[in-house]
Amino acid sequence: MSATKSKLSPAHTLSRRGEGPNPIDIHVGARLRLRRTLLGLSQEKLGEAVGITFQQLQKYERGSNRISASRLFNLSQVLGVPVSYFFEDMPSPEHIAAPSPDVPPSETEEFESMARRETLELVRAYYRIEDPSVRKRTFDLLKALGGERALDEAV
Repeated sequence: MSATKSKLSPAHTLSRRGEGPNPIDIHVGARLRLRRTLLGLSQEKLGEAVGITFQQLQKYERGSNRISASRLFNLSQVLGVPVSYFFEDMPSPEHIAAPSPDVPPSETEEFESMARRETLELVRAYYRIEDPSVRKRTFDLLKALGGERALDEAV
């Protein structure tokens, strides 16, 4: 052994039994669910593509089961993203240990709300409106219902 030891960065602590899923596994699972939903894939279809059951995919998405490196690589290929995609917007170690209510929602959380089935169906229905003026009036109506004033209020 050498006399000079190199300093290593501290690792995220792993959850112990009974403490629930590791926050990193939850984050990776949320990114998996986000990408699957944005592509319009069911858990069953994605599971078939990588050779697992939809139940196993559910466990991955919840973070209750950890995804192996080889499985994560396969998932990234099927979903058309680099492996690093699953770790984007990873909270810093301080936020993983003790999330603060003052911290604004991450980009992942915002994307997750946009990836809800209801949101996707709404957007698809909106773009099926062929008449641009009807589509614009619908957009203005939705903004008004949501509490945002329409930008150009023509009489």
